[in-house]
Amino acid sequence: MANTYTQIHIHLIFAVKFRKALINSTWKERLHQYFTGMIQKNNHKMLQINSMPDHIHMLIGLRPEQALSALVQNIKSETSKWINENNFCEGKFQWQDGFGAFSYAKSQLPNVIRYIINQEEHHRKKTFLEEYKSFLKAFEVDWEEKYIFEDLK
Repeated sequence: MANTYTQIHIHLIFAVKFRKALINSTWKERLHQYFTGMIQKNNHKMLQINSMPDHIHMLIGLRPEQALSALVQNIKSETSKWINENNFCEGKFQWQDGFGAFSYAKSQLPNVIRYIINQEEHHRKKTFLEEYKSFLKAFEVDWEEKYIFEDLK
């Protein structure tokens, strides 16, 4: 789009289905590379990525040509397929439905990048569910407990 100028920074967070700890340290860097390639293929920019066994954080520079929900649906679908094709997990790998997306100003990016890099440290003190709820509260997102994550039945 000619004459369109944007600066959109989005922190994406989503979980493995049922918050299972399936992202293994032996292949998580390859997963990060795959996500980065997908983000770039869709003409966006990966600014930072990190994951824990049960969830992932990404900070991206989003281009306005693609809806965020379409991008997330695409990258979740393609990475699930890639994980399953490579037999990285026993059984079928899936991402949880939905995602969190939080926007930041350029001046806030160094703090967000540091936060994403230091995931292991954060999760020594706080569970993923506690972390996710704290984002929803801090960004004043209306939410209902029953819709946050699907639990294993």
